[in-house]
Amino acid sequence: MSTRIVHRFAALALAVFAADVGAAQLAVRAKKAWTLAGAPIDDAVVLVEDGKIRAVGKAAATPIPAGWQVLDAAVVTPGLIDARTTAGLTGILNTRHDQEQLDASAALQPELRAIDAYDAREPLLEHLRSLGTTTVHAGHAPLALISGQTLVAKLRGATVDQAVLVPAAMVSCTLGDASTGVAPGKTPGTRSKAVALLRQELVKARELRDKRAAAEAGKAPDRDLRLEALVDVLDGKLPLLVCAQRAKDIDLALRLREEFGFKLVLEGAAEAYLRIAELKAANVPILLHATMSRPGGELENLSMATASELRKAGIAFALETGHEGYVPKVRVPLFEAAIACKQGLAFEDALRAITLDAARILGLDARIGSLEVGKDADLALWDGDPFEYATHCVATLVDGAVLFRGSK
Repeated sequence: MSTRIVHRFAALALAVFAADVGAAQLAVRAKKAWTLAGAPIDDAVVLVEDGKIRAVGKAAATPIPAGWQVLDAAVVTPGLIDARTTAGLTGILNTRHDQEQLDASAALQPELRAIDAYDAREPLLEHLRSLGTTTVHAGHAPLALISGQTLVAKLRGATVDQAVLVPAAMVSCTLGDASTGVAPGKTPGTRSKAVALLRQELVKARELRDKRAAAEAGKAPDRDLRLEALVDVLDGKLPLLVCAQRAKDIDLALRLREEFGFKLVLEGAAEAYLRIAELKAANVPILLHATMSRPGGELENLSMATASELRKAGIAFALETGHEGYVPKVRVPLFEAAIACKQGLAFEDALRAITLDAARILGLDARIGSLEVGKDADLALWDGDPFEYATHCVATLVDGAVLFRGSK
């Protein structure tokens, strides 16, 4: 990436960080509003006040108060949600100082927290916001048996504390080829070894939980950050986010959930179409791999039609952008959903996969993911069909503040 482009993003980001991210009174007029709370609305108005959506409806029935700022668009949608990414830990420059997505010193590190590495000022986040993304589920890359804890953040503010919605969202685990070979001598070399190590840590965490319950007042066991994170998994406070691409690794994840009873969210799931019946019976949500992921290695059998197959089966899923091993290591949810739409997923279903369905899996659908009265005013404005190549994002609102204005 050229220095000029990087400097452009940096300047845009600094302008946003310096801006007042507080509430505004404004109205969005659009030829069509995809609310995802019902049928789309033609000739629509969305009223925003104090960072929340005050009203959504047809222009004739939704008068704009005098003096309010007005934004016009061809289409308005909820702000896009990246259901799983390393953005904020992965940076735009791809140099040592902005690559925090993986610590390869050990195979199991559930104590690592994304909130301690996330950079809210990272210019790559401004790039995503310029394409309609308003929320990310971000964390360490799925390249170790347990790489750390994820977070959910809005693309706003100058610090992680201003951005964060959920400080600890899930614990990221990987089963399969990606969990072997990260740190020679410290990482499992086979699946059976990896699962044995994971099972052993979960057993230790269960023992710690039992010791806590049996301890007398003032005599709790010594602190152990690694096991405490896994106790939260066993207690259902944190889901275990398991990246499993091959069908046999999906089977492993389901078997471990049955054994330990934790909340399971699958990530990647390139061969999920081979386990439709099992996944439907298990009622496990999926953060599906980026539609345009490179079909090699564990993803050699991926299908661009998997999203539509999951929808037909009634399996809850959202689209993620995941982590790539090449620059800039971060994809764009808008583009991935557009391709899924061209591969059999209906327009509204593709849009839901990067908005409301993602919010539901993240447990945040009461706040984000659709255009409804009382929800956070996270909006993306477009000058045409969002999934058409020639369409531009003309504005992005986060909590009612205009944090991106674009032009053709």
